[in-house]
Amino acid sequence: MHLIRRGARRPVRQLSALLLAGTVVVGCSPSAAQPQAEGTGHGGISGDAPQTAEPPRAANVPLETTSSRQSGHEVAAGTADAVYNYGPTAMVEDGRTRLWWCSQYGSAPPPGDDILYAEAGSPDGPFTGPGGGAPAAVLSGAPGKFDGVHTCDPSVLRVGGTYYLYYTGAAGDHALGNAIGLATSSDGVHWTRANGGQPILGPSHDVHRANVYGAGQPSAVFLDGWYYLMFTDTTGRAAGWNGAGQFLLRAHDPAFRDGVEALGDNGFSPAAGTAAPRQRSVVDGFSADLAWVGALDAFAIAHETAGGTTVTFWDRGFTMQPYAPLVIPGAWKEGPGLVRRPDGHTPTSVTDPCGTVALDVVRATRIGGAGAPTGLAHFGLDVHGAGGCSSRSRTTATFDGVAMPSPDRTIDLFRRGERIRIDRRSVAGALAGEVVDRPLPQVGELPVKTRLRSGATVVHTAGRGYGIVLDGVRYGLPDTSIVELNGSGVLEIDQRQWDAAAPGLPLGG
Repeated sequence: MHLIRRGARRPVRQLSALLLAGTVVVGCSPSAAQPQAEGTGHGGISGDAPQTAEPPRAANVPLETTSSRQSGHEVAAGTADAVYNYGPTAMVEDGRTRLWWCSQYGSAPPPGDDILYAEAGSPDGPFTGPGGGAPAAVLSGAPGKFDGVHTCDPSVLRVGGTYYLYYTGAAGDHALGNAIGLATSSDGVHWTRANGGQPILGPSHDVHRANVYGAGQPSAVFLDGWYYLMFTDTTGRAAGWNGAGQFLLRAHDPAFRDGVEALGDNGFSPAAGTAAPRQRSVVDGFSADLAWVGALDAFAIAHETAGGTTVTFWDRGFTMQPYAPLVIPGAWKEGPGLVRRPDGHTPTSVTDPCGTVALDVVRATRIGGAGAPTGLAHFGLDVHGAGGCSSRSRTTATFDGVAMPSPDRTIDLFRRGERIRIDRRSVAGALAGEVVDRPLPQVGELPVKTRLRSGATVVHTAGRGYGIVLDGVRYGLPDTSIVELNGSGVLEIDQRQWDAAAPGLPLGG
């Protein structure tokens, strides 16, 4: 949705054996907002080996970059009367690049911003709708709701079998009308509004400025069982004079209904809710995008500056900046969408997973006939010398959430330094951030911690979520998506039985 900048008037729209017995329930339907079951802290890549203390990280380390690239042509656009195209989110999944962005179709009532969807074999496009046709309008305004006219600025994750779409919604062009909503899907195309159709986050109203955009432009990442949400709030206490700034919340609940933590000067701390005062901004900008870069063990924030897309880096706790900023050059007219895997992490290099990171963005490059950004194109570069295997903890971060073929025709999932062998590829695909097509030798010596066999029973406890007990350890599951994929049933147990199993990692992140 357009922001008001420099006094210009713009439309609002842009800114095992189980431990205990119970009753088996087969074919339990997925829950779209089931909190992630918590696991233990980070482990080393050597599994249970004792860990030595890591030395303090250096700050602002320069990164070597090569292979600057751009598509040279527009890669995606709505058809017919779609006169603007901007604010994309890009996901690499199952050998294709999936793209959602902000546009407008007259054929998708009500009149206002719509979220379009298309896919291609690579970020260079061309992007077409499902089945090869025109890009499809997959979310439009809901008359009478907070997003009654505009839906824009998508950010999409997949955790387990559930897709989460965070977006800006507005009922019109009135002051401070923008807020952030959430929708869920089983395929990324057909969406259902979550949280009863109400916004999950609105303006904090800490300070009212000339820029009356409000709250929006979300970007979400899933890491270590936490949903991280970065967003604009022109009323935030720590925003700039013009409303610029990016704020961060995190929660284990994708809808941010409880257990919310806000980023402040001393890191993340519990907050009363999503309207807590915005005490700290992590970048001076609008329409930014967030990703986790495993090989760098750092968050990356992409935002537009004079020379192109600037990428700034923060460590896991947002306490220091381990790398100097870099710039992906080229034309731009609105915020970028980083090319990410389903959990919001950057994809793994299969040729040099420890040393090379591909940073790619899709962004609008020109102003169209409606006076709004359009001309989506792909730009990118490679970071070299990442040092992703320079220590046990760095190797753990590099391969976290990656699955790959094992020697005995199963799939190995690497999660926080543990190797979990999984019988079915489809199950590994649901639990992993990405599946690579060949074994990567850098983790070849890590022993198998446990095995998830076909038909293994999933356990559920009200208020605790879903899990699976393997070798006496209870591993958390993000939802029930693997029940059918693995040929499993669901065993209802009470909280005492749940707690009797040793807690393990959340397999979905």
